[in-house]
This record gives sequence, C-alpha cells and structure tokens, in this order.
Amino acid sequence: MRLSVDVGGTFTDLVLEAGDGTFRLFKSPTRPDDPVQGCLEVLQQAADADGRDRAALLGECELFLHATTRATNAVLTGRTARTAFLTTEGHPDIFLLREGGRVDPFDNTVPFPEPLVPRRLTFEVPERIRADGVVHKALDEDAVRAVIARLEAAEVEAVGVCLLWSIVNPDHEERVGALLAAHLPGVPYTLSHRLNPSLREYRRASSACIDASLKPVMTGYLSSLEERLRAAGFGGRLLTVTSQGGVVDAADLAATPIHSLNSGPAMAPVAGRNLAAAEGAEDMAIVADTGGTSYDVSLVRKGRIPWTRETWLGSRIRGHMTGFPSVDVRSVGAGGGSIAWVDPGGMLHVGPDSAGSVPGPACYGQGGSEPTVTDAALALGYIDADFFLGGAIALDAERATAAVADKIGAPLGVGAHEAASAVLDVVSQNMVHAIEDITINQGVDPREAVLIGGGGAAGLNSVQIARRLGCKRLVIPETGATLSAAGALMSDLSTEFSRTTFTTSDRFETDAVNATLAALEAQCRAFLEGRGTAGMEQSIEFSVEARYPHQVWEIEVPLAKGRFDGPEDVERVVADLHDLHEEMFAVADRDSHVEAVTWRARARCAIGRLADARAVEPAALGEERWTRAAYFPGTGLVEAHVHRLQAMAAGERIEGPAIVESSFTTVVIDPGASVVRSANGNLIVEMTG
Repeated sequence: MRLSVDVGGTFTDLVLEAGDGTFRLFKSPTRPDDPVQGCLEVLQQAADADGRDRAALLGECELFLHATTRATNAVLTGRTARTAFLTTEGHPDIFLLREGGRVDPFDNTVPFPEPLVPRRLTFEVPERIRADGVVHKALDEDAVRAVIARLEAAEVEAVGVCLLWSIVNPDHEERVGALLAAHLPGVPYTLSHRLNPSLREYRRASSACIDASLKPVMTGYLSSLEERLRAAGFGGRLLTVTSQGGVVDAADLAATPIHSLNSGPAMAPVAGRNLAAAEGAEDMAIVADTGGTSYDVSLVRKGRIPWTRETWLGSRIRGHMTGFPSVDVRSVGAGGGSIAWVDPGGMLHVGPDSAGSVPGPACYGQGGSEPTVTDAALALGYIDADFFLGGAIALDAERATAAVADKIGAPLGVGAHEAASAVLDVVSQNMVHAIEDITINQGVDPREAVLIGGGGAAGLNSVQIARRLGCKRLVIPETGATLSAAGALMSDLSTEFSRTTFTTSDRFETDAVNATLAALEAQCRAFLEGRGTAGMEQSIEFSVEARYPHQVWEIEVPLAKGRFDGPEDVERVVADLHDLHEEMFAVADRDSHVEAVTWRARARCAIGRLADARAVEPAALGEERWTRAAYFPGTGLVEAHVHRLQAMAAGERIEGPAIVESSFTTVVIDPGASVVRSANGNLIVEMTG
C-alpha cells in the first residue's frame, strides 16, 4: 500500500493506493496551527472508511509520500530562522544589487525590495579566489573566527556562505564551513558550492541563505511528522515531494529544505502529463489545479514537464529567487475560498485573499462572513449543501446566499443569482488570464490544447474557462480533486547534480567535459545505489546549459548520452540548441558556435505508477439521477439534471445543462456542452455549441 498526503491551504488531500491496483480519495480541512494533526485526521478518515484501526492501516503502508506548504509559508511570512550571510570581502551588497528589473518602471512609489539578509547580519570574509581557481588572497582564518564570535553574539540561528568562485575552487568555502562547525556547533549552515554549484552570484547566495534559514524550521517539522506517524503505527518509508517534480527521502529534504519550496503545485503537471497521455492528448495539455486558495496552471507539451530557472518566492522581481530550476507553475489568488468584494468605485473583485479553512467560507458556519467562490456556487445551486465532501461537512445555503446578496448584490444593485454568477464570471476571467500568460503570451494557441481541470473546485467553472480559451476538450480526472497528491504517486525518486565547466563548440575541451560528466554520473550512481530498491527502474539523464556567444541566459539541452566520443556528438548538441532556440524564440543563428556552461545529471528511480490504478467507487448515496434548480448565465434558473459520478458508466453521455457530482467535486456542465465518462474513469467534456 502507498499513501500520498498533500497539505494545502484549505484542505489536506489523501490518495490511498492499495496493493490490488485500486485507489481511494479522502479530504479533510487543513489544521493551520498543526498540519501534522490534519494529516492524522485524514488518515483516520481513511481508516474509518475501511472499518479498521488507523494503526492497522498505517502498518500496511510501504511508502508514505508527503507534500507541504510549510517552507513556502515560512519564507513568505518571515518565520524562518535568524540567518547570517558570509561573503567575500568587498562584496556585501549581493542582496541589494540583486539582478535588477522593475515590474512597472514608471511607478516610482514602489519602495526598493528589502534584502533577503539585512546588512547587520552580512559579514565579509577576507579571501579571494580568481575565476580560474587560483588563490588571489589566502583565507584569513583568524578573521573568520572573529566573525563567528560576532555571529554567536548576534544569536544567529543559521548561516549561509557564498564566496566568489567557490564553484571553481571550493577550498575556502569548505574551510569556513569547518570553522563554523567547530566554533558554532548546533547552528546549521549551507555552503553555496555544495548546494548550488552554478554561475550568478546573487542566485547562489540567495539559494544558500534561503536553504540555511529553512533548516531549523523543516528539520523540526519533518521530525515531528515522522515521529507522530511512527507513533501512530507507520513502519514504512517516508518520502517528500520536491519542487523539481520528484520525491526524496525526508532526511534528504531536511538536509536541503530549499527543494520543498513550491513542491506541492509541482506535482500537478506530473499528474497532468500522465492523464493527458492516457486520454490521447500528448501534444499539448493545459494543467490547472483549483484549490481553496490558489489557481495553479502549467503547460505540458509533447510529454515534457515545463521548467523554469526564474523561480521566485513572493512576487516576481520584488520577491527572492531560489536560484534553482523547478517545475514551471504559475499561480493566482483564485480558488474555492477566494473572497469576493466590491471596491468603493463599484468594481467587483475576487481574491487574492482567501477564507482558508479557518474560518472558511460563509456557508461553513464557522464564523466566516465574507462571500467566497464556494458561497457563490452554492447560491447558484451548483453544490449540494448536504453532500459536500460526501456529507462530511454540512453547508448552510441560506447563509451563503445572504452573504452574496448583502456584500455583492446590494452594492451592485442586482439579485443574489446575478451577483453569484458575476462572482464566478470574474474568477473565471482571472483564471483565463493566468492561462493566457503561459500560452498566448508565449506564442502558444490554447485552442490546440486540452484543458485538464484538477482540484476540488475545478468543476465549478472549468467549462466556462475552456469555452473562453477556445479549447475543444476539457478533462476532469478521476483523481482531479486530489491532483497534486495523485501526482506524487506518479512521480519518481530523483535528484539532480550539476557542475560548471565552460567550453565552446569550436574549441571543445572533450577531456574536461567527460571528466565532469563522469563525476556527475558517479554522484548519480551513489544516489541510486543508496536510495534505490532492487527491481526498481533506474535511469540517469544528462543535459547542458548552453547559449550563443554574448548571450546572458542559457537554454538547457538534453544530451543523448553521458560522454562525448567525437566531433559528431558536439555537432548534435549544437544542432539541438539551434532547434530549441528557434522553438522558444522563433529565431536561430545556425552559423554561430555555442558556449556550454553548466552540466547536469539527473538520477531517477521509478516507485510506481498510479495511472495504472482504478478508483474504488463508493456505493451511490440515494438516487443516481434527479434534478435541481440551478442558475446559468444567459439561460436563467432551470431544472438541471444531476448525476452521481459513481453511477455513470463508461461511454455514457450527458448533455448540459447538467451537474455531475461525487463526494469530492462537482462538475457543472453548461448549456452547449456535453460530458462522457472515458474508459479510464475520467470525465471528458466537449463544447458542442
């Protein structure tokens, strides 16, 4: 048995994959004050559904996969450890200089971003290594000891170290680490050349300090998670999700917690890729995950997970860069719990603030009074108040309608139905804009893609979104309500190593490059031999970050093999760079030579494939088909046919207006659309008018 738990801002999702090739889904409210307790509660829910003790359930679990927003929230709320920054003498302004750029260059009212580490906790180390690795100025160890004494006096809780050109010669950085360990025991530190051996000082420094600041937070959290799971009866292996679309052992993540940032959303494209392939949509899929707090979107093309090197914590430009490549997921503050409000000028807005799980939407009856997207959907008749989460939470339809009417309808001068419909219209447009950012704004036609709607709230307005984008097909996956948790069960145990070795295609240094690739392969082999399990499918993938001369940024080019045997191998890399450059920017300089900068190797170890499993469908509650009054824009209030998802047979088609609901999601089929259940159990919606 395998379990996957994703702790979101509103709900904690669980996917339980049994050994017989079936899976089941569970949801329970997230406990912001104690996320581990929320995990235990959703596990208790699964045990109760099976009619057995939770300890017995956990005792059968071989793998427990976990995704959490703990690290991201700690950085965004400033609740990380008190962190100091050690850098080369004369270079204390790395976090002030950053990489430049402004979101709006004409808005001079925006203050300059605060540095990740303030100047009072930035310390200069007398030393200097040149770009060729030669020591220009020896490390002054007495000065380092004096700095460490100041760190102790300042009561720092973590230390990030980034010295110039440590990626070429790490001796000075290693020695600083040894002195920290000897004279500041118990205080975690991160050395930039170990964590992120790449060019660009700001990104390396930022990654080192972010990682160091998270070590006390994540070590404590992961230790608590494992201890409480073990106490509850778990005896298997605990794996955690990373922002690079894979999973690692919890101990490895605690050692480099920066990889847990934005890790949960990274699983949605992994799930989307597998689901698109299962439904014959490998060419292009827009993967959307609608949670209670955010709407996460990504674009999967030809089975490739989207990647970005521009990974920001907080807003773009004004936030902080992680310095690591990660799965490219764009987020907007739009979800089931997003709060709708009318500004003094009479303009309707939805989000970015969310009601979360505490107090939650007005319909929860837990003290929330602001209308949310969920309240609007309930007021429109889309959600069954007595069947939310299979009846686990009873919703108050009158309270929801009153909140929408009072806070939205009254200021706008419209009735409750019109106000609720306007809320869904605005939030749908916000979501469309997020998708346009990764499609139209990058030269991609969304009409050629299939839209995959994941997340518990996806079904409320995905038909509207698909119609506005011009998508002909919409897929609501069988695992859609817990898309990220399901993605973890479709991912691989993986890690990545990198080294910088500069060379050019016209003067290619074959021996130096092959030595670098051999060292990277050795690191991958050690990981696979230490972490892998006999019988698992293992692989190592190589790539290089290359560019045209005088370009600032590189493009990652996959390598066909892990060595260069002759000029033809170099020519292939050059040709691949030309092709990728043309695909990305519609231009290629095919007469130019190429510069290779950073070499990467990624080790993968398959741990299973949830895509091959089928859902265990609970017995239908009550009738399988009936009607319910629901309001549709342009149509008004009609008696819409309501169908239980578990009662739908493969190939059965339903014409809109209709509603398909299960214990975890409600799918609204607007007039002019139809839905059919595929052989894989997913819902396929087609725009027929």
